[in-house]
Amino acid sequence: MLAAAVATAAASTVALLPSQAQAAGSVHLYRVYYDSPGSDTRSNSSLNSEWVQIKNSTSSSVQLKGYTLRDMTGYKFTFPSYRISAGKTVKVHTGRGSQSAGHVYWGRGSYVWNNDRDTVTLRTASGAFRDSCSYNSTRADSKMC
Repeated sequence: MLAAAVATAAASTVALLPSQAQAAGSVHLYRVYYDSPGSDTRSNSSLNSEWVQIKNSTSSSVQLKGYTLRDMTGYKFTFPSYRISAGKTVKVHTGRGSQSAGHVYWGRGSYVWNNDRDTVTLRTASGAFRDSCSYNSTRADSKMC
């Protein structure tokens, strides 16, 4: 009987850990829009319709300068100086544009994210792993991470 009570208590503790981690918050991948609408024309508008969204679920702002996004091929985006406020998101668009609140631009003239499968990896400025998000579908244009 005591062993069962200990096992139940241990299981309850393990089950609480993810909630506690989520409550603490993190900077993480939120959504990947990997197949821009319409034909892939390589126009800047089409390129900018392909993006990765990052969310700051912490209670304070975070400086993203030096953070990186990478795909399976090895294409890499390095964040310029950009401060993401608590609870906010930022989209990293593939094409060119002017940085503004919630938007930064990679400046590429070709697509990065495969339309069928890929993995997005987010690392800190020091290179520490932060998050990843994989997709494997042509039935959708985006994935919530």
